[in-house]
Amino acid sequence: MPVGRRLRALEPRRASLRNNTMNADKTNYDLLYNPRLVVKNYQEIFDRWGEHSERARATLDCYLDVPYGSSEAEKMDIFRAQGKSRGLLMYIHGGYWRSLDKKRFSFVAPPLAKAGFTVAVPDYGLCPAVQVADIVMQMVQACAWLYRNGENFAAPANRLTLCGHSAGGHLAAMMLSCRWPDYSPDLPKKVVSAAMSISGLYDLTEIVKTPSVNCDVRLDERSALKVSPAFLPPATDAPLYTAVGGEENEGFHIQNRLIGEKWGKVRETDIPCHG
Repeated sequence: MPVGRRLRALEPRRASLRNNTMNADKTNYDLLYNPRLVVKNYQEIFDRWGEHSERARATLDCYLDVPYGSSEAEKMDIFRAQGKSRGLLMYIHGGYWRSLDKKRFSFVAPPLAKAGFTVAVPDYGLCPAVQVADIVMQMVQACAWLYRNGENFAAPANRLTLCGHSAGGHLAAMMLSCRWPDYSPDLPKKVVSAAMSISGLYDLTEIVKTPSVNCDVRLDERSALKVSPAFLPPATDAPLYTAVGGEENEGFHIQNRLIGEKWGKVRETDIPCHG
């Protein structure tokens, strides 16, 4: 089904007006929204994630490169819970929709598996080869696949929750705006029970003004609005929990406050950084 048709499952039934998050013409949006300009040792962090993720795949009971769609990017790694599974969590990685992949994020699985949760970490296509709207629909497809097939991996039915970081946080929030029966009639209204967005992005028109990111993401005002959770209504009563690090770029704090204002029942917080 073409992405343009499927995106109707995510469009508001009534048009909503947006307010500009930032109005200052001279704002340096790269400093607001590009963590690599603030976190100088980001490559060390990425390398550490990779090392911990290799260890997780080597030690946990897992299924690698499980296809949830037909393209090469549409695969996920699934880690079984230790003991009886209490739920199924899909973790959506960040990278500003343009970088990184699932193999660097297996490290999220060990503590969750130990706590009794089945964990799925999907890949998705990356910009500029695909558009953000395409990635949104890939995550819709991944959620639908897990809802239908999670029991094959010993996960309980009807207990799909999401967590995502940065761009992954944006994608997790977008899933709460999806009208699932419009996507596929066999799906219930509430496929996702809850979502957590860490340092997520909710008004993507801000990224249009961030040259170091939009050079790859290639959003314009119109396309950004269509994939901005802040201007889409939640489709169900599933809660959204948000958090942002105390020393992160100010833009992420702005976004965290914005989604709380727009959605009303968001459980939002800033996490202080010590040392």
